[in-house]
Amino acid sequence: MSKLLSPVDIAGLSLKNRVVMSPMCLFDVQKKDGVLTPVHFAHYITRAMGQVGLLIMESTAVDPDGGITEHDLGLWNDQQKEKLSELVTDVHQIGSKIGVQLNHAGRKAENAERPVAPSAIAYDKDWRTPASLTTQEISKIVDEFGAAAKRAQEAGIDMIDIHGAHGYLLDQFLSPEVNQHIDEYGGSLEKRYRIIKEVIASIKANFNGSLWIRLSLTDYIDNQNPLDEWKQVGQWLQRDGIDLIDVSTGGLFPVSPDFPVHDGYQTLFATEMKQAVDIPVSTVGLLDNPGLSEYILQNDQADLILEGRGLMRNPNWVAYAAKELHDHDLENYSYNHSYYRGLKNI
Repeated sequence: MSKLLSPVDIAGLSLKNRVVMSPMCLFDVQKKDGVLTPVHFAHYITRAMGQVGLLIMESTAVDPDGGITEHDLGLWNDQQKEKLSELVTDVHQIGSKIGVQLNHAGRKAENAERPVAPSAIAYDKDWRTPASLTTQEISKIVDEFGAAAKRAQEAGIDMIDIHGAHGYLLDQFLSPEVNQHIDEYGGSLEKRYRIIKEVIASIKANFNGSLWIRLSLTDYIDNQNPLDEWKQVGQWLQRDGIDLIDVSTGGLFPVSPDFPVHDGYQTLFATEMKQAVDIPVSTVGLLDNPGLSEYILQNDQADLILEGRGLMRNPNWVAYAAKELHDHDLENYSYNHSYYRGLKNI
């Protein structure tokens, strides 16, 4: 059997394969209340029916003013939790695991009444200048991550992915370009990391499932953390209880990669992190080719494959991968519906 489609126990989860649906925003909350809609249910359940091992839900705001847009999901109240619990039950009945990506967008919160950031530096000239967070405001946000994690626990969520990438608030704190704090939250790398350490502790006090974090290991700018410092961050994350590092790149400023983008272009960063830590590392980014995904796993460049656009285009990507990899053991999966017995022929 291929490694991609083999069952695995990883990062505190028993998964039926190493295919993970990457968090991708739908921006479908038309009522602006952060509550899951029928579109979300159809979206996630369809991919669970396609036998994806783990679904990571899209960026979910921990604060009403912290969404990427006003149409984001949220987990700051119990109405949101109750609807999430329904989705978790449905996905579990189909046989997949499900997680949620908790986030505060910081200065990239498009519709925030008062956008905030470590320092009063705008994302670009067309964006509002954010307010610099006070120590008391930072503590409030840390507590909000913990409160959202408690609701995730009560809803039955299997894992949480802390969004520390793509230029959102926690990524902003890590950046020497954006974080100009001169107190305990700014200056040295260790001080810039402090809020993440506190967020991890706040979540772990309220959630006993698998805890991941997404990081952007390059911002494609001059004044950024070098790779050696990201490896140091990875070691701190392992020390502080993170179970898996979800490696991505970019997003701090509207800057494109400074090299030709190609299939698997972010995996080299995942591999660098994997060499620095003793916990699993995942990779994401143009991994639609099952052969490439299998190659990455077989060569220990990463431990899990996060599939994004491939699953958007084809909810039955797992069956497609089985065909491409000549993996005839797909038929041995425990399907709950007769529909799946035909997927191996796709």
